[in-house]
Amino acid sequence: MTRFCLIRHGQTNWNIEGRYQGQSDAPLNETGRAQARDLGEKIQNNSFSAIYSSDLSRARETAEIIASFVNLPVSLDARLREINQGEWEGKHISEIKTRYAKMWKEHRKDPENVHSPGGETINEVSQRMSSVLNELSRIYPDSSVLIVSHGLSLATMICRSQGLPVERAYEMIPANTDPVWINWENNISFSAN
Repeated sequence: MTRFCLIRHGQTNWNIEGRYQGQSDAPLNETGRAQARDLGEKIQNNSFSAIYSSDLSRARETAEIIASFVNLPVSLDARLREINQGEWEGKHISEIKTRYAKMWKEHRKDPENVHSPGGETINEVSQRMSSVLNELSRIYPDSSVLIVSHGLSLATMICRSQGLPVERAYEMIPANTDPVWINWENNISFSAN
């Protein structure tokens, strides 16, 4: 069984502004960098076999800062990116609710299957995230692996680890740089104690 430490990237200005980031490449702000340093100090005594990160700069920089404390290289994987929000990326949530009112309601009612124009569904995100964790659990059995990714993408894995439907992912988004530990084996996830 592989133990994964799931980390949402540090804060960005778009987080503060309430903008949908998706796969747009918004950078960390100074608070986000400080959050990554603080987390690096807190987890530096853990024994990790590897660090994997989304290739988007906010996750990559968070991972690189943490990696400097645990002395491991960062491996990038585009499958760890945030949900593709299509036309909603970069827009403030209030604008999305107004401009895409009908689709917003449909999306909230059925987030597993309804997506923004040009975007992904939560199911699609869950499938690609699961493929990464399945692969890494085969490469690193009985080890701890640190994953730096994005709020909603990680939330789909948290749902799976708790046996919750993926449609609850919006309720499970971790705060920036708050670690969430899960255990994973053979495509079956288990809550970490």
